[in-house]
Amino acid sequence: MKRIVLVFLALLLFCSCGNRHVRWSDAKANAWYDEQPWISGCDFIPSNAINQLEMWQADTFDPETLDRELGWAEELGFNCMRVFLHHLAWEQDRDGFIARMNRYLDISSGHGIKTMFVFLDDCWEVTATVGKQPEPRKGVHNSGWLADPGALYFAKDCHGYASDTTAIVNELEKYVKDVLGVFKNDSRVYSWDLYNEPGGGPGHSYMYLSMPLLKDIFRWSREVGPSQPITAGIWSNALGEMNVWQITHSDIVTYHTYQPLESHTALLDSLSRYGRPMVCTEYMARPLNSTFQSIMPMLRESRVGAINWGFVTGKTNTRFPWESPEGAEGPELWFHDILHPDGTPYIPEETECIKAVNATR
Repeated sequence: MKRIVLVFLALLLFCSCGNRHVRWSDAKANAWYDEQPWISGCDFIPSNAINQLEMWQADTFDPETLDRELGWAEELGFNCMRVFLHHLAWEQDRDGFIARMNRYLDISSGHGIKTMFVFLDDCWEVTATVGKQPEPRKGVHNSGWLADPGALYFAKDCHGYASDTTAIVNELEKYVKDVLGVFKNDSRVYSWDLYNEPGGGPGHSYMYLSMPLLKDIFRWSREVGPSQPITAGIWSNALGEMNVWQITHSDIVTYHTYQPLESHTALLDSLSRYGRPMVCTEYMARPLNSTFQSIMPMLRESRVGAINWGFVTGKTNTRFPWESPEGAEGPELWFHDILHPDGTPYIPEETECIKAVNATR
């Protein structure tokens, strides 16, 4: 009898551990979401950082600016920021990087703000170098933003064939598992966004190259088993197969759209059939009629999380549109961003709308 009980307990333990390594059930995802406040916030980088490395490297990590700007976010009622990491900052200085993540989380949580961390990214500059980062190119949107792993994974050899990716994949696995292992039960972390816009190379040329890495990072994350949900947001109708894979392997559904209200609402109607909590992790481009006044109240009413791109305008140049030419003067109508570097609103009526919607929690 004793042996039977021990075997039963062992099986129970095995099943319990195994359950950490599979996608959350609909019931678990929705129960978790029901316990959370409605979230709103920004894709956040401090105004004095041009990219993820300048934000996270020891020489340029700036707690004073983080505290000041996250304080402004708190004043607007934001309670969650989406924040990008970069594996080279971890590779360069693992212990310091983890300590700086902890410091960031201390600062953000001190302002009542949780964090959605982002690991990988297929967008913008494919070559990254640690150390001093470039200055912004005048008028160019996100002129210094870094893909991760970028060319380290997608580079081709002199014959035009994909290079051996074994070394970088092994390094990324160590990085992802290490960071997740440290913060997997941290209540300051809202969720993990594993891969920003996979397939986002020129002309979506990365799609089939990105799929193996996308699958890898989901597998690594499931092996760690964080208490927070994991996700990877859909962002392009052209990536149908990838979109379905992302949605059906994420604990919560996340997505990007800069479309106006009618199109945004239609997308929500389509995604709602999956029966999962939803968070919009990128929206708000004023010239495209994706605005706080039109989109944010709809997301609040639908209880869909609202995270817009841009907060304090600065070195990322995201007040300029995506295709802005180098040398362009400041646009009359900002594309993204909410505040000037001194914290004053770009459009006071807009920040009043943000405060009002956030006050309805």
